[in-house]
Amino acid sequence: MKKITDIRIILAVLVIGVAGTVFGGVPLNSLDGAGGIAFNPLAYTAGGKLEDNDWITKPQIGAWYVKLSDSNISWSSYSISLTAANRVEFSYAFNLVNARDYGENSIEANSLGVKVRLLDENAFDTAWIPSIAIGAVYRHTDSATTDLFGLSHSGIEYYAVATKLITQLPKPVLVSAGVQRSDEVVYGMVGHNHYGTSFFANVDILPADNVAIGVEYRQGIDAGDGIENADYWNGHVAWFVNANLTVVGAYVNTGKTDKGFGELGVGDGFVLSLQYQF
Repeated sequence: MKKITDIRIILAVLVIGVAGTVFGGVPLNSLDGAGGIAFNPLAYTAGGKLEDNDWITKPQIGAWYVKLSDSNISWSSYSISLTAANRVEFSYAFNLVNARDYGENSIEANSLGVKVRLLDENAFDTAWIPSIAIGAVYRHTDSATTDLFGLSHSGIEYYAVATKLITQLPKPVLVSAGVQRSDEVVYGMVGHNHYGTSFFANVDILPADNVAIGVEYRQGIDAGDGIENADYWNGHVAWFVNANLTVVGAYVNTGKTDKGFGELGVGDGFVLSLQYQF
């Protein structure tokens, strides 16, 4: 019954949105709220419209639903973000994970993020300089598994990322890459352990003004004590319905589920997201 209700809500939002004639775009609110795609941040800052003489944008909200059928996990995320002084992004996300097969009926996790854009795209009157940003995300989870394996409930991820929209090709292509320093275990939903460094990247092509098709990759963190997160990747399509609303559908793979505690994968599945900029 809940799934039917969710589908009705999604259809209602789509009907409201299709009347628009101007299209939105990235960054979206990621699963942890930061301006990016699903897993990874972009160097662009998120938020809604910036009115004349205002120093802070209107909010941008995002909702994600991830269904990992291999592990029977349902994962929902609800977030808000905005940008101050046209350079500093603030974000918050609430995550709810249902993993009954792992003894976790409802993991609740909260994320607080800040991002600072250090360099604007095409700075110094160039056509090739990317936007560059640094950021941090504080995560806290109430997972019961955290205590079972002696992990911490809280941790902070640090990252640096560069993003560039290449317009010299037949179709615009968005490329983004960065490094992160994190102690996360299963994206922080299970807990936090020791810090490791990893790489992440995104590539999206825009075949039309209101469509983006791309892939996203996040290398798994080695969190120490034999705990290694699986690599995550997804293939996605984003439809910029109008100036405010974006709809995303994706296939996601978070690693195999049969490798035991050494490498933590939770299988593959589908993703649906709604994003709205006020």
